[in-house]
Amino acid sequence: MTTEKTIISIPAGKPTSEEQQNACVVQIYGGDLGKRYPIKDVVTIGRDETSTVVTEAPNVSRKHARVFLEEDRYWVEDLGSTNGTHVNDVEIERARPLSNGDLITTGGLVFKFIVGGNVEALYHEEIYRLTILDGLTGVHNKRFFLEFLERELARAKRHERPLSLAMLDLDHFKRVNDTHGHLAGDTTLKRVAHVIQERVRRDELLARYGGEEFSVVLPETDMKGAQTLGEMVRQQIEALSFTFDGQEIRVTVSIGIATLGPSQDVDGLIREADAQLYRAKSAGRNRVFPLPG
Repeated sequence: MTTEKTIISIPAGKPTSEEQQNACVVQIYGGDLGKRYPIKDVVTIGRDETSTVVTEAPNVSRKHARVFLEEDRYWVEDLGSTNGTHVNDVEIERARPLSNGDLITTGGLVFKFIVGGNVEALYHEEIYRLTILDGLTGVHNKRFFLEFLERELARAKRHERPLSLAMLDLDHFKRVNDTHGHLAGDTTLKRVAHVIQERVRRDELLARYGGEEFSVVLPETDMKGAQTLGEMVRQQIEALSFTFDGQEIRVTVSIGIATLGPSQDVDGLIREADAQLYRAKSAGRNRVFPLPG
């Protein structure tokens, strides 16, 4: 069983009149990315056309949740939704106070609560974060990955240093969605991203490449070092077990690794890692290719 980090949130103190005027929630995953919803008195979320945030997302109830100002504090409350409302990945059972930066999940939508002396600056900072981070898993996105890999590849060639790339793909991920639902799939992606991130050093980069595929850029790492990391990650994900809606979920991952060659560019390195990933899948999944030795 893998231990997850718990995000502890300290309720915000009494907001000033300016904060009451400017506090908002920003949509960071699903639907209208980056859209800001100011909280004058209340923001409601649901499929009902009278909601402040109206969505067609199937995992969101007609009247799902509300964020509101009361007793000089901001609160979030679930409105009896089918799939529940979560704050920082913890399901809430009653109205609870919010702090700046809290993440509110309603079905397949994720919002960030922002309040403070300069909400406008915080909002623009969040918009920038959306250009480099994946809103669901919190790791870097494909755009940032490609820029990072381009820089590291140029540096590796200039200084004649090793550089490796690992491409990771969850095995039979569609089965998780089909069997347990897309909310379980989202939770699985977050758990897997957390496991990988725990193994990534500060000078390395983990990114969500797309769907259920992740990538890890490994500067100063040769093939043997990348294979060692890949095998540790593979074993940890294989051992990962968690419960969602009363059902145990387990997944495995296939990993393809490539090491930079003298004449390779970014596209060539990615193609090689993808080819090794395909070999890992074809050989039965839940393995790292090339095989050590």
